[in-house]
Amino acid sequence: MSGFIVEGKSSLKGTIQVAGNKNEALPLIAASMLCSSPVTFFNVPDIGDVRNMLEISSALGAQVSPIKDSVVTIDASKLNTSVLPLELSNKIRASVLFASSLLVRTGKAVICQPGGDMIGRRRMDTHFLVFKALGAKLSVERKVSSDITQETNYVLEVPKGGLVGADIYLDEASVTATENALIVASGASGTTVIANAASEPHVQGLCRFLERIGVCIEGIGSNVLTVHGTDRFKSAEHTVGSDFIEVGSFIGLAAATKSDITITGVDPGHMRMILFQFERIGITVEMDREARSIRVPDRQELKIRKDLGGVIPRIEDSPWPGFPTDLMSILLVAATQSEGLCLVHEKMFESRLFFVDKLISMGGQIVLCDPHRAVISGPAPLYGATISSPDIRAGMALLIAACAAEGRSTIRNIEQIDRGYQQIDKRLKTIGVSIDRFTEK
Repeated sequence: MSGFIVEGKSSLKGTIQVAGNKNEALPLIAASMLCSSPVTFFNVPDIGDVRNMLEISSALGAQVSPIKDSVVTIDASKLNTSVLPLELSNKIRASVLFASSLLVRTGKAVICQPGGDMIGRRRMDTHFLVFKALGAKLSVERKVSSDITQETNYVLEVPKGGLVGADIYLDEASVTATENALIVASGASGTTVIANAASEPHVQGLCRFLERIGVCIEGIGSNVLTVHGTDRFKSAEHTVGSDFIEVGSFIGLAAATKSDITITGVDPGHMRMILFQFERIGITVEMDREARSIRVPDRQELKIRKDLGGVIPRIEDSPWPGFPTDLMSILLVAATQSEGLCLVHEKMFESRLFFVDKLISMGGQIVLCDPHRAVISGPAPLYGATISSPDIRAGMALLIAACAAEGRSTIRNIEQIDRGYQQIDKRLKTIGVSIDRFTEK
């Protein structure tokens, strides 16, 4: 177990570079299994989740180069199994994405219940709806081990006639299910129409990679995608897009600590709703589109903007191009330092807001109304505490709170933060954060 010791109230200033989008890199790694020739990815974040997906690729028989200078090459020409490794798959939600590429390459995929952040129920139903629509057969194997734990495997197999394109309506606009649908449809014969598809920037990035390896896709960026399948995938290179969640995290850090920070490597086209919602809690930024940077000035009003009629504002997440659920924890922490009241409504996951008890212990004035809603009153002085990171985004939110707090904080279980933020302690030190990593025996 590792942890951070953070001395709060440091004066922060400087420039910080955004890493590649984790949520794009993960499906790209799974999709690379379609190719029987090498593919190379640039701007790959060197984080726990990416390393885990690369380990799974190696376990399936692919040759994977070490991540060096954000570049990785994957050669999946010699896949030798259709079975995902249990221990590695249990650590990450995105492991389910290998099901689609394995079906195309080997005709079979044996997957377990994937792991990942415990932020609420995360259904598998939509994934299997897609596979069944294209003709795959599903069976469920349940095994009870000697320690009385039950292991469930989902076995997917391609029928003799192969996978055939279909007209599919996703019963929820799931990002991961959309990505699985895109990958498996790429190897199905004929045309597949995916309606109610997710359209996040990382989904668009996957579409562009699939086009580079020989797949024709119409409607990229919309919620209706048309995929013309192929049986010939070619070698390609692809650059992972900028991580807009990391941009939002650094905006929240700058505002909460009242610091002057410039964020580089930003894609301005991804920031519309994010900046709009931050403005509602009093955070303004200076965008330089040509330089692809955002400056957060240290002199901010930090006053929550009421709705017409003096009504307390409600800030909620929604599918793209709405405000991302992954930034709700960050915005909530920043709101504790803004003057006024606001209601945060996390509609997508029923456990994401449970981390607020840790913020309350640090002095945050927050009322958790129910699993989905919280009322924040600010500004509230925060104080150092010993806390634990429950998931990636809540972990980063607590790190921001520790930077804004008076005194010393100890954050444990930082493996969660490391899963999504590349060398975050080293990068934060460059802008003045007093942070040290330690390891507990």
